[in-house]
Amino acid sequence: MPAPKVASVEEFLARLGDVERPHVEKLRELSLDAAAGTDIVEELKYNFPAYTNRVMVWTLQVFKNHCSIRFPVSFFADRRAEAQAAGYDAIEGALKIRWDQDVPEAMIGELIAARIDDFDSGNTAWSSPGQYAGKKK
Repeated sequence: MPAPKVASVEEFLARLGDVERPHVEKLRELSLDAAAGTDIVEELKYNFPAYTNRVMVWTLQVFKNHCSIRFPVSFFADRRAEAQAAGYDAIEGALKIRWDQDVPEAMIGELIAARIDDFDSGNTAWSSPGQYAGKKK
């Protein structure tokens, strides 16, 4: 069953439990700090907090056993091994943080800063061209 639709990031955070809230609030804090002084704004996209500048730049997500910070697949591909080497699960485009793990603040800060630079250099597409080749359109 899908999560109930929320109207704001604040409502999204208010609905989190005591286990999830500290992780997501830390990710939000890191995101807002990095976005300060840029044209990136926080808004709700697909019922999750997203950091956008006309299009998504990165987003936060919450699941039963973990939260994640999601980036475009093409951006995160070269950074995935670093996250895994640090003991975190990393899938295409996302760093997953289990509730029993600490938020890797330095790594997240570096990832967000690199993504902002990547975005500013013109890489605005969320998915890679041809990423979904061969799949139903």
